[in-house]
Amino acid sequence: MTENNDLSLYQRLANVHKAVSYLKKNQSGRQYSYVGSSDVLGQLHGLIDENGLLLLPSITDHNVTASTDENHGKQRVTYFTELDMTMTWVNIDNPQEKLESHWYAQGVDIAGEKGVGKALTYGEKYFLLKFFNIATDQDDPDAFQNKTEQTKADMPRVVSKTQVTVITKIFEQVAKTHGADTEMVIANSIKQVGLNKPLNQLNTSEYGKLLNYISSVKAKLEKKTQKEQTA
Repeated sequence: MTENNDLSLYQRLANVHKAVSYLKKNQSGRQYSYVGSSDVLGQLHGLIDENGLLLLPSITDHNVTASTDENHGKQRVTYFTELDMTMTWVNIDNPQEKLESHWYAQGVDIAGEKGVGKALTYGEKYFLLKFFNIATDQDDPDAFQNKTEQTKADMPRVVSKTQVTVITKIFEQVAKTHGADTEMVIANSIKQVGLNKPLNQLNTSEYGKLLNYISSVKAKLEKKTQKEQTA
């Protein structure tokens, strides 16, 4: 609980913001180190409680896209889950005082049943990191600036066949909504994000940039269609 029940919601959030400015990347993947969900929640959970805050996540819309590719001679189905979310901060001492933030989350899963869980987990982690402007340097905080150029110099790996299949499905959905040719939508989108190479030659950083762009376009089209249908 907070020491001062009269603190506003924004003051309480500011207290958490002041307390955590950096998290070390303690988890290791195949190509990179990263901050795990448990690291983020472990650092912030106590501070959120101490400042009398609640974070209420809710799903406002969702979309699941299934794609099939070949893996070691066998057909494999990959599920790409997209969630539109609303993250609501609540002042425990004054529950009427709330702050809503709209958020977007993604999850990729082979089996199918974990896609939503992955999207929720990653969505919550990155929401907290971005909301509180938390730096996540690989080593110590003092080395953050010195590592920046080195990080930029590290070339990400080329995207996988599965990633190309996933993003192509999204392009197809956008093209269908527009009544346009899929290849034209792909070419225009690649140009919009400042790239000049085919999908299967993108590195993971470029792929992420393009995926964010086309996912945003898709979400806007869906909202526009919903409004037209209800008008």
